[in-house]
Amino acid sequence: MGQTLHNPQTLYEAPGSLFDKDSLQTINIQFQDANYHSILQNSFFNNPSYRIPATITMNGTTYDSCGIRYKGNSTFCLPNDDSIPKVPYNIDMNYWKSGQKLSGFKKVKLANAWTDATFVREFTAAKTYRKYLPTPEVNLMKLNVQGNYLGLYVNTESINKQFLEKHFDEKNGTLFKCDPTQVFCGNSTANGTPDLVWKGNDSTDYYDDYTLKSDKGWGHMVDLIDTLNNHFDHIDSVLNVDRVLWAFAINHVLLNVDAYNMDVLHNYYLYKRKDGQFQMIPWDLSESYIGALLGLGFNNIRNNHYERDPYNIPNGTPLVDKIMSSPHWRNQYTAHIRTILKESTDTNVIRNNINKIHALANGPASLDTFKQFDMTKFSSATSSPYIEWIIFPIFGWGYGGITEAVQARATYLSTQPEIAQAPPSINNVKINGNYISAEVINENDVYIMATQNKEASKFKEFVMYDDGTNGDATGNDGTYTASIPYVGNGKDVAFYIKATNSNTMQLSPERAEYEYYIYNQSPLSIRNYNAQPKKLVKIVDILGRETEVRENELQIYMYSDGTAEKVMKIK
Repeated sequence: MGQTLHNPQTLYEAPGSLFDKDSLQTINIQFQDANYHSILQNSFFNNPSYRIPATITMNGTTYDSCGIRYKGNSTFCLPNDDSIPKVPYNIDMNYWKSGQKLSGFKKVKLANAWTDATFVREFTAAKTYRKYLPTPEVNLMKLNVQGNYLGLYVNTESINKQFLEKHFDEKNGTLFKCDPTQVFCGNSTANGTPDLVWKGNDSTDYYDDYTLKSDKGWGHMVDLIDTLNNHFDHIDSVLNVDRVLWAFAINHVLLNVDAYNMDVLHNYYLYKRKDGQFQMIPWDLSESYIGALLGLGFNNIRNNHYERDPYNIPNGTPLVDKIMSSPHWRNQYTAHIRTILKESTDTNVIRNNINKIHALANGPASLDTFKQFDMTKFSSATSSPYIEWIIFPIFGWGYGGITEAVQARATYLSTQPEIAQAPPSINNVKINGNYISAEVINENDVYIMATQNKEASKFKEFVMYDDGTNGDATGNDGTYTASIPYVGNGKDVAFYIKATNSNTMQLSPERAEYEYYIYNQSPLSIRNYNAQPKKLVKIVDILGRETEVRENELQIYMYSDGTAEKVMKIK
């Protein structure tokens, strides 16, 4: 028996899906009411959940009675204030017709890329985020409304029950959208901030800060905030901290300024799984690589952001302050930054990905008469920062160039003392019998982190040895060994290796805990036998016991080495 690698990338959509990256599909919306814009515009401010019916057509298939509303915040307000019709759309295929889906999806969210001259800022960021934590799919689409081309849109996967079931194999836990309820424009009196600051036990005090997306769960949210602020020693019981560390690390490397540990504190979801832990899920990555910062010129973009300290985070939020004050989690956060820098900052790869989608999008973008920026910036802004002056030359909106931001950020972070230190190296992870071994150098301590819960969370720490005992063949040879935890009860063991020295940490696999190894104790496959009824098969179970059975009467649950755990009669 050996370990297999849990690869969450298989959860993402295959080519040809609604989120196909190699084609540019067109969605056609035909409203039944010709006065649709006035109705949706009014309901955006006064009744945001209100929808009106429309017919959707895509790839030659027509879908009736789809529920449509406008969505967004500043991306709705800014074009709407200037009477520009290119606003974001929220489409619910299932709203009036139960079970209706568009290419397998119940919800479709179309963003107008209002502050992104390149149209690929969110698409490019999502390709990095998805490597390290559950992330919405993103691609580009063309939108026609009432037969008229409205423009090129960013199609972003909805975080709903369908998303939850896909990524977590469950969908009925508590889900919150962590975004203030006030609107960028209009007459909203709300003043929310989803900062996880403790305000007391009354859930109504948090209504402006978070939006409940599940049927219930305010008690769970209040308990999370209470534990974070007042009982931090128990934070592991209510929060998957590693998911937070990955989100914080990617936010900083990609300079996603609209994020909890960055400039504008919002744009994330929290989902509580059956293990009792909330998971942080990123949302709306359109401001990655420095997007839409008011009042910044070129020098401020470069000096204030390309070289911002990944540890000195000044927004004073409890989750940032608590994590950065923990040496262990700070080291794990640093390890995640190193992994992202190594895997995801090659500007040649990023440029090739941008070129592929721009080759598809160039024509539709050229025909998009409602876009905010001209086609010169469509190309140049993928590399260089740009300014949209409001009062020239006093202030304006500043935007980073994608590849310049990646390169400058990677160069700066790689020279920071904590990140630049040499971590341990972990190689040749092996399973031999009931023992696991790994070759490690530049280490002080080595651990196997293991769990058997279905959610692959709440990993426990077990010491590995290089002293000639506990299964270790030869002491002090750099090969660490430990008994595999939880062996013998038939359940798979999820695990990864953690090595530390006085200043750093290294993980194997490096994307742990999003990726992890699996030690297979439960059956890998089911084999059905339908041979001649009199033929006998010898079965050997994991304890070495033999028996003979007839092939056509049984299902045999097989291990990877060919032995059988148990035999079940077919009725």
